Amino acid sequence: MTITALILVLTAAICHAIWNFYVKRIGGGAELIWLISLLSNIFYLPWVIYVFLIEQPDLGLYALFCVLISGIIHTVYFSLLQRGYRHGDLSLVYPLARSTGPVISMILAVLFLGEVVNAQIVTGSAIIITGIFFLTGGFSKRAGNVTASIGYGLIVGLCIGSYTAWDAYVVSIVAVSPVLLDYASNTFRTIFLAPVAIRRKDAVKLLWADHRHGVIVIGLLSPLAYILFLYAITFTPVTLLAPVRETSVLISVLLGSILLGEGHLKRRLAWSVVIVGGVSLLATA
Repeated sequence: MTITALILVLTAAICHAIWNFYVKRIGGGAELIWLISLLSNIFYLPWVIYVFLIEQPDLGLYALFCVLISGIIHTVYFSLLQRGYRHGDLSLVYPLARSTGPVISMILAVLFLGEVVNAQIVTGSAIIITGIFFLTGGFSKRAGNVTASIGYGLIVGLCIGSYTAWDAYVVSIVAVSPVLLDYASNTFRTIFLAPVAIRRKDAVKLLWADHRHGVIVIGLLSPLAYILFLYAITFTPVTLLAPVRETSVLISVLLGSILLGEGHLKRRLAWSVVIVGGVSLLATA
């Protein structure tokens, strides 16, 4: 992995961890996702205009089709994640989703993108994925509804792996700009969730009144985190980047322990060291 790719994906992980920290602190459901998507479209419109004026992208029907599929997968992911947290146990849904996502994206990248893995990549990825699973709770807590929790955890992980591999194809093979791809996905979510936002307009107003600063931070960093990751994908295999991207979970969990008083700091630091070891293996692959 090049130093540029490593810097991009680790910066993306930091941005991802920060906006997830604010989401966790704010709470909220579909109305928060809609508000974030709307603000992101407003914030990133100048960049999109710049891309159209300077790069003059040639978006044919197939490219637009690929962008639409990406928007659908991301929207399904957000919707299932919300349902998983409502009907399952966070302590099981979250670690399963975040640990199976990279595995699925790596498998899809090998099968459909022609990427190649070696023993070092497999070992480093396995260390990171195992570390993420136990860092976020592992088997230490039993879910109240085990079947639902495992089901949602696996299907959300499938969505993570699917949109990672698909978006890698769109930006690296179809050559759609990462900025345009992410912007289109946000636009799709804004339109799809608009009826929910209208029904819950009082909740939207309350979110803006009580958590304006946090919502703005999320609106800025959420797209940036994924755009940086997508730029790295344009010249680095998914099999290397997908596991390293999950270091955002490491940062999020540590922020929760330190700033939100969630505890378990010693155990989480120990698994953090394990994850860093896995990242080191992939960084030198």
